Amino acid sequence: MADKLVIVESPAKANTIKKFLGGNTKVVASMGHIRDLPKSKLGVDIEHDFEPEYINIRGKGDLIKSLKKEAKQAKKIYLATDPDREGEAIAWHLAYILKDENSKIVRVTFNEITKNAVKNAIKEPRSIDYNLVDAQQARRVLDRIVGYKISPLLWNKVKRGLSAGRVQSVAVKLIVDREEEIEKFIPEEYWNIYAKLEDKETKKEFEARFFGKDGKKQEIHKKEEVDEILRNIEKSKYIVKEVKKGEKKRNAAPPFTTSTMQQEASRKLNFTLKKTMSIAQGLYEGVKIPERGTIGLITYMRTDSTRISEEARAAAKEHIIKTYGEEYYENRYYKANKDSQDAHEAIRPTYADLEPDSIKDALTNDQYKLYKLIYNRFMASQMSSAVYNTMAVTIDANGYTFKANGQSIKFKGFMVLYVEGTDTKEQEIGILPDLKENQELKMNKINPKQSFTEPPARYTEATLVKALEEKGIGRPSTYSPTITTILERRYIEKEQRQLVPTELGKVVNKLLTDNFKDIINVEFTAKIENEFDEIAEGKEQWKKMIREFYRPFEKELSKAEENLEHVEIKDEVSDIPCEKCGRMMVYKYGRYGKFLACPGYPECKNTKPIVETIEVSCPKCGAKVQIRKTKRGRKYYICENNPKSCDYISWNKPKPGEKWNPEEAKEFEEEKKEAKPRAKRRKSAKKK
Repeated sequence: MADKLVIVESPAKANTIKKFLGGNTKVVASMGHIRDLPKSKLGVDIEHDFEPEYINIRGKGDLIKSLKKEAKQAKKIYLATDPDREGEAIAWHLAYILKDENSKIVRVTFNEITKNAVKNAIKEPRSIDYNLVDAQQARRVLDRIVGYKISPLLWNKVKRGLSAGRVQSVAVKLIVDREEEIEKFIPEEYWNIYAKLEDKETKKEFEARFFGKDGKKQEIHKKEEVDEILRNIEKSKYIVKEVKKGEKKRNAAPPFTTSTMQQEASRKLNFTLKKTMSIAQGLYEGVKIPERGTIGLITYMRTDSTRISEEARAAAKEHIIKTYGEEYYENRYYKANKDSQDAHEAIRPTYADLEPDSIKDALTNDQYKLYKLIYNRFMASQMSSAVYNTMAVTIDANGYTFKANGQSIKFKGFMVLYVEGTDTKEQEIGILPDLKENQELKMNKINPKQSFTEPPARYTEATLVKALEEKGIGRPSTYSPTITTILERRYIEKEQRQLVPTELGKVVNKLLTDNFKDIINVEFTAKIENEFDEIAEGKEQWKKMIREFYRPFEKELSKAEENLEHVEIKDEVSDIPCEKCGRMMVYKYGRYGKFLACPGYPECKNTKPIVETIEVSCPKCGAKVQIRKTKRGRKYYICENNPKSCDYISWNKPKPGEKWNPEEAKEFEEEKKEAKPRAKRRKSAKKK
């Protein structure tokens, strides 16, 4: 009989914290939620003040019996589910299930799964925070009402299997609106004039860009304007009028929040949001490290705070000074975003001494990549600024002004370890010769260049997350499931990492925005998120908030049911004829993605896969390289001759002129082997 029973969500987390607690403590897993709203009906009693109708989740009967048995035998129960609203709700449901077996139930939370954090949490238990529970209930109930009331309309008027959601529908709207901006965009012509100039003393060449006339900026929109400028400077001298030298500092980015981690993993590692969160979950819950056992490598990965503990700050200082020297350390604090809940720390490594390369062999390839990203980002956030020497030069040519900028690194600071990625190409700034005022320069070449303004870029997963966060839509825990859902529903699809609305997505978006303007609305969705925060802080009652939401929603719903007309979505026709009956095949979607099908079904049941190729040839044999997907939707690249005469296969897209590296095929096969036991574990967990 155990004195203490600790309940967490997952077996991995249970295994990690078992060793931190004494032999009189038993640690078990609830396998996530044990109670929820039923799937078969609304599960919210509208007539009785929106009372949720929770039931035990199907398939968890044996687990609940086991938990009750353990609870009866324990002297005290510690509910150690995740330190967020979802975790608080799971703890609340567990307390409800187990209260008759054992009334001595307390709540404990820890932001990292380390010995100190776990032991300190057990020493300082608290009661369940009902404000957090109510905030989670409010989200769950409101989203259930929106989804279960609007989705049947879509089934009746468009097609079965569709769904609407408060956050997912706004995300689709952003993507559709961006696509409409792109389609309506009219490019405008503009010109730049570049002068290749040379320092006569050093013979060093550099490029200056046309700025304007008589020191005033001038934009060039027509070829005639270019020709006039070129005529006026044809035989002129190029004289340096002003040289400004200075220093510029570049500060490190703050440690990761959920959103910035997802964005950076997308930019630098090409990870999807879903993949990033899955790997981060594993790093948080525990990895077996030689001589350390199973330990949590990062802090809790669902957070919107950039705050770090003083203990972590001190560990970072010690590591930076020891590794790089005292001049590389700078004690930095980061301001929280105004909408940040700041419930717990930023995402950081739990042990400063566990450098990524020192534990590489204990991690999978993807775990190593993400852990290294988190580790380096955190360490860099506590390092000195990078310092640049800068030079800005103004040049006169017969009254016309040209400008040139240069910079060189003086002190790398945090950049020795980590530089934040961007969603746009950064223009490189080179080094200028040591120019002096009134110096005459030699003009080697004038290069006028015509350009056109470009439409706004389509969203990627990274930039969509950034937009959702900036607009106050959703919270750290919602970004990944939101984007996963709208991809799975085929409202959007990916093209070269860009998110593009499908015809179905456009139709559903129009239907929802026309009929539910007050709900499928960016400002409204952001306002709702703020109300959830107020409930979590005890400033608002959750049922009052639902009542105020439901009145206008009910009116919109009634109008939509009366006014909506049936919408038919036609299949996209390909240019590939069916080899069996001659009809032009159409694009369909199945469990594993897009495929070609004959429109003559059921008379003709011909289908075929879509073979997508890339422009780059196989690095090994020169044949075409095909893009394929695993059953879980991950892209990989394979030679069209594989396995007949070429074994090229890789997770990474080959580059022009790239040589074949057999290690990539080895890495591919190793990850496939790792995936099989993971899939088996998932199946056995479901059976249990």
